[in-house]
Amino acid sequence: MIKLDHVGIRFPGKEQTQDVLSSINLELQDGSFTVVIGESGCGKTTLLNLIAGFESPTSGHLSIDGTPITGPGADRGVVFQDDALLPWQTVKENVAFGLQLAGNSKAVREEQTHKYLKVTGLEAFADYPIWKISGGMRQRVGLARALAVEPRFLLLDEPLGALDALTRARMQEHLLHVWKLSGKGMLMITHSVEEALFLATDLVLLRARPGRIDSIRQLDFGRRFTEGESTRSIKSSREFVELREQVLQELLAQEEVPI
Repeated sequence: MIKLDHVGIRFPGKEQTQDVLSSINLELQDGSFTVVIGESGCGKTTLLNLIAGFESPTSGHLSIDGTPITGPGADRGVVFQDDALLPWQTVKENVAFGLQLAGNSKAVREEQTHKYLKVTGLEAFADYPIWKISGGMRQRVGLARALAVEPRFLLLDEPLGALDALTRARMQEHLLHVWKLSGKGMLMITHSVEEALFLATDLVLLRARPGRIDSIRQLDFGRRFTEGESTRSIKSSREFVELREQVLQELLAQEEVPI
């Protein structure tokens, strides 16, 4: 379990320091799919960076199973909005890259690469150069690369934000399949309310200035999909539509940034 206990962070401003996040209390369980949503500037990516170990808190504590988080670690894989792949390598070489950096043997690299090419549906494209595949497939390569090193948790910073609507919808389904097959705990940042509701087992709504948790909801739409219900049935259901409108209203009710 990843635990955040009264975590806050301040950044320097022109005249005084600014509270970006304040008193964040959050638990990320193994096997959960936590999605964080909120208006621009509420600190969503900063929260992910703290959990990844890229930033250090000004106050409070972060830990994994009681061990303090003091920096990046192999127990937390990160997938960014920009896929950050190596264009001169093939799909399978990109997936194996983290394993190579970690000093794994060729046999281990091949085993893990094959496993996660299969999980992400990329087996048939293993030998393709990166420049020959689509944006959605590139994100799947980034996902496979992060999973191949077997992290406890996967942290996703708006990984679908640059995709077209149809590809994005398909990738949402693919993420749920990968989540179910891998059993990893996941934390995802998104601006899409519909995407957040569809994917999350735990939906975290942040308020801004300073960033703070407004609510945490436990949802089952993603589990319904992995158990066989269709995306169309879920997203058109009365409970999904009503909750989507409720969350949208809560976001719209947040204080607007002065222009």
